[in-house]
Amino acid sequence: MASEVHHLTEVTEGRATILLPESVFYNPVQEYNRDLTIAIISEFAAQHLAKVSADKNVSQDTPESCTQQTETLVPGKKYDNGITIFEGLSASGLRSVRFGLEIPGIKQVIANDFDKTAVEIIEKNIQKNHLEHLVSANYADASMAMYEHKSWDKQFDVIDLDPYGSPSIFLDAAVQAVRDGGLLCITCTDAAVLCGNAPEKCNANYGSISLRSKFCHEMGLRIMLQCLDSHANRYGRYIVPLVSLSIDFYFRLFVQIFSGQKQVKHSCTKKSFVFECVGCGSYLLQPLAVALPAKGTGNYKFIAGSGPVVPQNCEHCHHHYKIGGPIWSAPLHDTDFIKKILSRIERNLHTFKTADRISGMLNVALEELADVPLFYVLDVICSVLHCRAPNMVAFRSALLNAGYRVSLSHAAKNSCKTDAPTKFVWDVMRCWVKENPVSAKRLTPGSVAKAILDQQPEVEVSFSEHPSANPLSRKQGLLRWQTNPEPHWGPKAKAKRAGNPDLIEKQAINQGKKSKVENMQPSE
Repeated sequence: MASEVHHLTEVTEGRATILLPESVFYNPVQEYNRDLTIAIISEFAAQHLAKVSADKNVSQDTPESCTQQTETLVPGKKYDNGITIFEGLSASGLRSVRFGLEIPGIKQVIANDFDKTAVEIIEKNIQKNHLEHLVSANYADASMAMYEHKSWDKQFDVIDLDPYGSPSIFLDAAVQAVRDGGLLCITCTDAAVLCGNAPEKCNANYGSISLRSKFCHEMGLRIMLQCLDSHANRYGRYIVPLVSLSIDFYFRLFVQIFSGQKQVKHSCTKKSFVFECVGCGSYLLQPLAVALPAKGTGNYKFIAGSGPVVPQNCEHCHHHYKIGGPIWSAPLHDTDFIKKILSRIERNLHTFKTADRISGMLNVALEELADVPLFYVLDVICSVLHCRAPNMVAFRSALLNAGYRVSLSHAAKNSCKTDAPTKFVWDVMRCWVKENPVSAKRLTPGSVAKAILDQQPEVEVSFSEHPSANPLSRKQGLLRWQTNPEPHWGPKAKAKRAGNPDLIEKQAINQGKKSKVENMQPSE
């Protein structure tokens, strides 16, 4: 007998209007996540159907097949050759309902949850939005449901996993249940673990040690990608990242999964350890392996990476290194795919409420140096030296004028990706400090700043403005980094138990708690 559901509220997002019980948390900030996902799956679906039509035309070149190939895809319509989407953790079903209403080229959407009440709500929302022909509710453990679809004739075209916290327990099933060339959409909200606050937990979940560093958000993305690839490799499969983003308080990854033992062998060359100096923050990457050409076209011999790539102590400030990783050190994005998404967004600005931010963030991702993992942060560099910061254009100009490449990272403001060696980065700052001296009080014996600034720059540095120093996304004033849209907008606590105060009440109770405790201490 179906359980009764009380206190339903109505929520509208995109084209969907759903009923939401009190037990299900709705975060309006995640509308960006859902908009981005719909844009990406829509492009993926269009490419899938174009390929199906092209394959059909090769075997059957008829006027009817040509008509099908040029047909305009319509959302809400069922396509027998369309994509199947599995949403493993659907809660209210909002995401799946929006998929059905807004993504053209779908054959079926399965909205799964392991909570019977949630499944009842999903069914109500499917009926409310008249999607019975396209979306179905499913009551099952997400991992078991995916394991049951790992045979090639049952695999999904798209799997979307948006769990509370870590997705690690679902990854083994997910890499097997998606078809060859299929799309995995993964959300991670355990940013604290992936960004170095709990390296032991990161190792347990993802098989990698995270570092609490200036580049931690990009490193978190790369830890996730190496974990996904490692899971896929066990089954003769490998990943190709399409879009990998650090957004607000979470990570969102879109990767294709392919089968092929030959490409799996190359996976070891796409992963590296990270050495970061505990003093100045300089870093170097140590590849796990390298591929050397062997006899025969397209053949390679794989050997372990040689090293270490760093001395015992940092050559710049004489402090020791800490080691993190392994991380994914190949590109984070597919630039051609991002261009297609940007074109799709431009054509459908009215469809997505968060279109401006999607465009801004993807444009920054498009500008990123694909072959340069991790980055420096100008504010942090200047903090190490206790010097006044140059403006970003001047700093970038110094690198560009010397013949090096430079870009922003979407993962941090004032970030600087560059192929310039660390030695040159510090030479730029030494030249800057000559024109903008540091207080002698800051240059104490044994300090990091003194160790770096006591060395003389070995090259001439020009701060003259370079034509490419100001990135296009910055010139155009695109919305690249969102300001906090509302109070308490970050990740919320798990569903509360009866009688417990909610998050806002707890914050009110604990406000000023530390100072109150200190005031209660007896004076000396």
